[in-house]
Amino acid sequence: MSGGGIESVARPGVAVGGGGGANGKQNRERCGQFQMPLHYPRYTRSDYEGMPEWKIDCLLREYGLPIVGDVEQKRKFAMGAFLWIH
Repeated sequence: MSGGGIESVARPGVAVGGGGGANGKQNRERCGQFQMPLHYPRYTRSDYEGMPEWKIDCLLREYGLPIVGDVEQKRKFAMGAFLWIH
């Protein structure tokens, strides 16, 4: 690293913001590597309550959080991590 700046860590061949493909398959495959998300998730309590397990897993993985337990434990953990009481 020269000049004290920040080097780019972009991976070659990875499209950023590319299409999700039919039925979101590309997004499910892509959620396996941690990359700091740009935005806080904007799901409601009812969104989390109806969210399928694979989507909860992907969301937790996206934010670098542990994915342990059954679907109800993961759902409760996600709601505790991302929902704020107003």
